[in-house]
Amino acid sequence: MSQLNNPLHGITLEQIVEHLAAHYGWEGLALKVNINCFKNDPSVKSSLKFLRKMPWARTQVEALYVATFVKGAGS
Repeated sequence: MSQLNNPLHGITLEQIVEHLAAHYGWEGLALKVNINCFKNDPSVKSSLKFLRKMPWARTQVEALYVATFVKGAGS
């Protein structure tokens, strides 16, 4: 499968979490994606551990990243 049209190509999950946390703050991020790793003692490390185990949560976080930072994604 070609990655040319994949807006997340070349971006690590860690970068996604860091950018979203910097943009929304942990509290704002928890409001956007309702998962406990963003609510209770959040950190990049704990978030990555959870998101790597839970594909449904990772999908939500990646979708928020695309909607927030990828030009043309929200239009």
